[in-house]
Amino acid sequence: MTISLHNCHITVHDVDEALTFYRDALGLEVRNDVPSGEGRWVTLGSPGLPAPEYVLSTPHSGRSEADGDALHDLLTKGLLPMIVFRADDLDATFEAVRESGAEVLQEPIDHPWGTRDCAFRDPSGTMVRIAQAPKV
Repeated sequence: MTISLHNCHITVHDVDEALTFYRDALGLEVRNDVPSGEGRWVTLGSPGLPAPEYVLSTPHSGRSEADGDALHDLLTKGLLPMIVFRADDLDATFEAVRESGAEVLQEPIDHPWGTRDCAFRDPSGTMVRIAQAPKV
């Protein structure tokens, strides 16, 4: 049996604003843009890779009012889980994201446990870490 991550949902305040980060700064490509009631779901992915895909949506897109309100409160407080990406060239990726105007939380550093990474906040306040892919 084989199992793998197919898609990951990222809740944002504003899908168009989030696209400037995830599409324009990180270089993900838009694969689908679907209206969902008063909101919409936008699916992105890394060029040339079928999965995983990242689904951007607002708290109330496809959810009950109570669930959307609860998710909105967590998003506003910055309590949603961080997202960790992997890049083949961390320094180039860091510079591209920084030049986009994203809030830098941590410049690229080498950790004692072997990981080299950096961190930003997306436009909705979610922490996004980017780790260097291991050299093979």
